[in-house]
Amino acid sequence: MTQAAALLALGTGTVSDALDRLGIPGQCAGLAGLVPGGTVAGPAFTVRYGPNGLSGGTVGDYIDDVPPGHVVVLDNRGRTDATVWGDILTTVASGRGVGGTVIDGVCRDLDRSLETGYPIFARGNWMRTGKDRVRAEEIGGPVGIGGVRVHPGDILIGDRDGVLALPADRLDQIHEVAAAIAAAENEIRAHVATGLTLREARARTGYHHLQAQERES
Repeated sequence: MTQAAALLALGTGTVSDALDRLGIPGQCAGLAGLVPGGTVAGPAFTVRYGPNGLSGGTVGDYIDDVPPGHVVVLDNRGRTDATVWGDILTTVASGRGVGGTVIDGVCRDLDRSLETGYPIFARGNWMRTGKDRVRAEEIGGPVGIGGVRVHPGDILIGDRDGVLALPADRLDQIHEVAAAIAAAENEIRAHVATGLTLREARARTGYHHLQAQERES
């Protein structure tokens, strides 16, 4: 199991709590999974979009360069009036073993994603094309996704609760803290099953301090 998959297995809620404890901003606000049961866990392949101007431009033919297992991360500045992902991209990405797509914006042709089970996380879906409305300004640079800065190679994990962007150089620390939080919450469930009140179970595990940000002494 990869480290990304191990973090996903803990759940985005638990990993989010770990990020809070470590003071790492990683919760991508406003994005949700559009394919039931779809998850992502892999390194980011980033594309940043901007408005199209009089000089023109394209939405990009980057998909052939995305390594298998990577997650396509598209920064369309949160726009919901012009799509940057559709059925052809879904078909190619699914066939190449791409790990999924995360969009700060919207996609279209959702039926193809539902047919293939290809995971997409976005602000929604709408039919109007981004062609001649937006253009790819940079591929392989830092992007903004749901208020979070994402660099190429950062780890994206997503499940039905949303998407997190994790700095690649802090995965060990994030996993250690998230695993400890998961263990404490499992202990609470075990205590409640034996008849303890939730108040007692939480007190025994220090629940109210699990997500508190660590302070340097």
